[in-house]
Amino acid sequence: MLESIKILSVKITNESKDKVLEYVFTALKNPKTKFFIITPNPEMLVYAHKHLDYKDKLNHSSIALPDGIGLFFASGFQGENLKERITGVDFIEELCRESRNKPVSMGFLGGKAGLAEQVSECLRKKYPWINVVFVAEEWSKKGFRFEEEKVRSKKQERVNSKKLSPHIDILFVAFGVPKQEEWIYKNLGSLPVKAAMGVGGAFDFISGTIPRAPFIVRFLGMEWLFRLSIEPWRWKRQLALIEFIYLVVREKFTGTPQ
Repeated sequence: MLESIKILSVKITNESKDKVLEYVFTALKNPKTKFFIITPNPEMLVYAHKHLDYKDKLNHSSIALPDGIGLFFASGFQGENLKERITGVDFIEELCRESRNKPVSMGFLGGKAGLAEQVSECLRKKYPWINVVFVAEEWSKKGFRFEEEKVRSKKQERVNSKKLSPHIDILFVAFGVPKQEEWIYKNLGSLPVKAAMGVGGAFDFISGTIPRAPFIVRFLGMEWLFRLSIEPWRWKRQLALIEFIYLVVREKFTGTPQ
């Protein structure tokens, strides 16, 4: 089991990135296990505070990566320091890197038109060994890809469609918050998927659609400010950070919210 703490009553995984990766690859080998991964940030926790049904869904996740730098500071304020900040973008990259020696099949779902395809191609170029079996904007069996050598003719394709059971070890879902977590919670049990991960805006960064902040800026926890500088229209969303700070302070000194 992975250790966790709670911030605003939402369970946050408190382990190193290596420990979480080990857990994921081990869990993917278990034929009876299905699980999902979330990437909480302050904005998500503020939304969860106002929507208790959504908060309950978040707490059913097996892994809640401490993505936002605000969570890191909030944990310290509570006296329960998170061991490591793990962003969704970095975690996807690490999964791809590690899959060279621990093969898994991957799927990419969501984003703007053509974005999932663009992300899969960017990662293929960087990690040519990854096994991408599904790419789509919306969920559909048409998104599945079979190896060319398995489909040699229309007749063989019909045979394979009966014999093969499409399967994805891990599906990256970019529907945005809160839709992606709600969709995963509702559908994971009926999908040919072992694990699903809500990735928020990670597709934009991986594809290069939105430039990622320089390393030193990320190290200082100012990635949010860098993004605000290139997308100033996001300023209203940053107000959630002020509300997050207020809620964390209130919880510390009054014991609420619960």
